[in-house]
Amino acid sequence: MGGKTLFDKIWDSHVVRSVSGGPDVLYIDRHYIHEVTSPQAFSGLRQRGVSIFRPERTVATADHNIPTLNQHLPISDPVSRSQVETLEDNCRIAGITYFGMGDPGNGIVHVTGPEQGYTLPGMTIVCGDSHTSTHGAFGTIAFGIGTSEVEMVLATQCLLQARPKQMRINVNGKLSEGVTSKDLILDIIASLTTGGATGCFVEYAGEAVRNLSMEARMTVCNMSIEMGARGGLIAPDEVTFGWLSQIPSLTENPAFSHLVHLWYSLRSDSEARFDKEISFDASGVPPMITYGTNPGMGMAVDGVIPYPGETGRVHGETDPAASEAGHSAGCSYMKSLEYMGFRPGMRLLGHPIDYVFLGSCTNGRIEDLRLFTAAVAGKKKAAGVTALIVPGSQQVARQAQREGLTETLRLAGFEMRQPGCSSCLAMNEDKIPPGKYAVSTSNRNFEGRQGPGARTLLAGPLVAAAAAVTGKITDPRELIWH
Repeated sequence: MGGKTLFDKIWDSHVVRSVSGGPDVLYIDRHYIHEVTSPQAFSGLRQRGVSIFRPERTVATADHNIPTLNQHLPISDPVSRSQVETLEDNCRIAGITYFGMGDPGNGIVHVTGPEQGYTLPGMTIVCGDSHTSTHGAFGTIAFGIGTSEVEMVLATQCLLQARPKQMRINVNGKLSEGVTSKDLILDIIASLTTGGATGCFVEYAGEAVRNLSMEARMTVCNMSIEMGARGGLIAPDEVTFGWLSQIPSLTENPAFSHLVHLWYSLRSDSEARFDKEISFDASGVPPMITYGTNPGMGMAVDGVIPYPGETGRVHGETDPAASEAGHSAGCSYMKSLEYMGFRPGMRLLGHPIDYVFLGSCTNGRIEDLRLFTAAVAGKKKAAGVTALIVPGSQQVARQAQREGLTETLRLAGFEMRQPGCSSCLAMNEDKIPPGKYAVSTSNRNFEGRQGPGARTLLAGPLVAAAAAVTGKITDPRELIWH
């Protein structure tokens, strides 16, 4: 009998019951909720007269549509205010831990969960949010669910789930200077396309992955679903345990050292087999930027927008945008470029930009702020550029203040906002105006994602920093190291 993958070990230990010829009943260790996808679930339970089964397993925060300015004031938008107030009321009645706007523990759900020690290796974790895969960086099975499933977990602490296929992505070698984990995952998605991992859980492995920090690992796992994956995960190791050991609520727990000992077994066996296995060379990954309207339309920041159907630069494979849409690729591809105001054969270096957004559950952690701040230190924000610098949590904001990042940003002409999802999905006032270009460290660049008519170019913190101080798309390696 072959060995087990990391995914198998976690999944099998959480199966309550297997339905013959059907899905498994999977126990859920941690359930995160926020103001957008939970109200209907609570309402459904009330209508059926069902109580919350294990409220201590659920943690709530307000993040999606809270403002990032003047959080001490009532939310002005009536719909957003109602959603946040409803979440607060539901949590109070149910006895669920809630971090509301302005609370020291508030922030984006996928940032606050790990930093407060609620996300631990070996867990099953769900949230009514597609980027729940972020938590897989700790060696968990973490995935997004719909509102009806949120209701199911609140009522039973279980979910009906079919076991997905499994893929392993090995990233060998080392990332070059000036290249971040965001560049790595954008490169992988551009290579595999937005459907390249459809229905799979992806385990990331290899030297380059082991050398990533926890923040960087969370960025990689966060964007797993942008290539169609159900989720992504990384085996916990000394990097993981060292990061967790900085959380007081964990180290004060006398069982912590025993848990660490158990977590060492959370890795794929050497003889484990995957449904698909792919390898990448980290040394070939450049600073990346997207040029279209899905995360798979990415290229080197100093590259050329490919023509439909031509062979792309990425690992010698067919151009991702063309292969993704099959025979109709040319039409959809050109439609995407038309929306962006681009054309095949065009270079993006030097293209003027209007907005820069640093934040989101992808790049709103302290390491991201450090990278951005180091790149802009001693420089000035370009005239005409609006920069939204949004920490992922109140804790990140406090740490940035202590480390002097906030003051360095201020001297460079930037203003730190208050925590929230902000311009990632523009459910608050932080919208990009129609036709304007935004270099964004978030995770999606669909039409209108950051506001009606907004044109989003996804990138990492260093590419965003280079654009912020030059007012145009710039290779960060040229700006910072030459």
